[in-house]
Amino acid sequence: MSDSDSVVDLLVFGGGMAGMSAAARACSDGASVILVEKGPAIGGSAMYAGFIWTAPTVEVMREVNPDADPALSAEVVEHYPEALEWVRSLGVHVADPVTVLGYGRGSQTDMANYLLACERLVRDRGELLTGWSAAQLVVEDGAVVGAEIESGTGEQRLIRARSTLLATGGFGGDPALRAELIHPLAADLPLRANTHSVGDGLRLGQAAGAAFGQPGAGFYGHLIPSRIAYNNPYEFTDLTFYHSEHGVLLNLEGKRFCDETIGDHLNTLYVLDQPEARALLVYDQRVHDEWMMAPYVEGVEPLDKFQLAYRRSARAAVADDIEEFEALPEEWGYPGEAARDTLLEFNRQCEAGAPMPSRKLDPAPLVSPPFYVIEVIPAITFTFSGLRIDPQARVLDESGQAIPGLLAAGADAGGVFNRAYAGGLACALVFGLQAGATATAERAASA
Repeated sequence: MSDSDSVVDLLVFGGGMAGMSAAARACSDGASVILVEKGPAIGGSAMYAGFIWTAPTVEVMREVNPDADPALSAEVVEHYPEALEWVRSLGVHVADPVTVLGYGRGSQTDMANYLLACERLVRDRGELLTGWSAAQLVVEDGAVVGAEIESGTGEQRLIRARSTLLATGGFGGDPALRAELIHPLAADLPLRANTHSVGDGLRLGQAAGAAFGQPGAGFYGHLIPSRIAYNNPYEFTDLTFYHSEHGVLLNLEGKRFCDETIGDHLNTLYVLDQPEARALLVYDQRVHDEWMMAPYVEGVEPLDKFQLAYRRSARAAVADDIEEFEALPEEWGYPGEAARDTLLEFNRQCEAGAPMPSRKLDPAPLVSPPFYVIEVIPAITFTFSGLRIDPQARVLDESGQAIPGLLAAGADAGGVFNRAYAGGLACALVFGLQAGATATAERAASA
């Protein structure tokens, strides 16, 4: 095993939004940096995204995300403006702000150029290793002082570092961890993200004594059509049924089970809790025209997702009236009569002003034929539970004390969201930059 010639200021595991931001920030501040990415190239799941957004105020963040760590979620909101300024400082285009998910505020950003700008900084002033991964962290006297890493060809190397950042993208790509830490049925969820995020940071951190934060916090994802083979992560946006929040979801008993209008990203969690983690999404022509065929986020061209899914042999059908739901295909497994009765009762309750479960944001009935029905399942983007951190991105042990030398950001860190969501890229960017700043401060303190 070859040893580093000297101690670097920051060793980063993960070349996604959080890791690249931390490494570039530290390099720009004069720190010595080595970034290790297990995949063949940097980018992670950020390569599939385009909006950096979060809640506009701390008050809104707490309203939509009440069960999260308040200090961590507030950190995202309070440092969001300066984080965007950092992105602009690298010459990256950041568009004017628009409304996102009804309650958020954010900007479309040239993610590819941002990640490339960070990569240039790291390659010019530090070292970037692709195709390498961590074998284990090196812990001495309770402090993390670096790591042993290995390449895909078996080459090994010891890197000593004043600070080590875990930013490997969470555990969304590991079916066993999903089943253990999210839900037993989560093992079979499609992954609409980077396949290399399989819990490396979680395992490394826990082996060094880190605490696991907020079990049961869930994940960020969306509903997609069932029975379609997804081979390209870029396909998921085209086949994501964001407008489920204006339709009706029916479980295998033909019953509603949630307030669909709060958001498709939360409907995803509710569907996972249903038998077999699948449901029928039903909506009418009004929802089709006013919501599916309108931009979900300003500036994004809408698609007829139903037609796209239908052409790919999804479980989908169109009915001229609600009575036709009695004839749902038997092989789908949903009781047609119960589904019909639920929809008729739903409309009656809406017209009476009291649908149950309630409809907070869109109480309109489904009365504009034809009626569209498609089976949907949850797909996972990134996990919410992770290593416990403080606002400086320092990893905490079970007693709440910071583990010297160990940082975490992005989906490797837990606590920012708890069965709620207000911007994954913003979270990764803010805490990635904070990790870089913390590492730079450690460098100055040891000088």
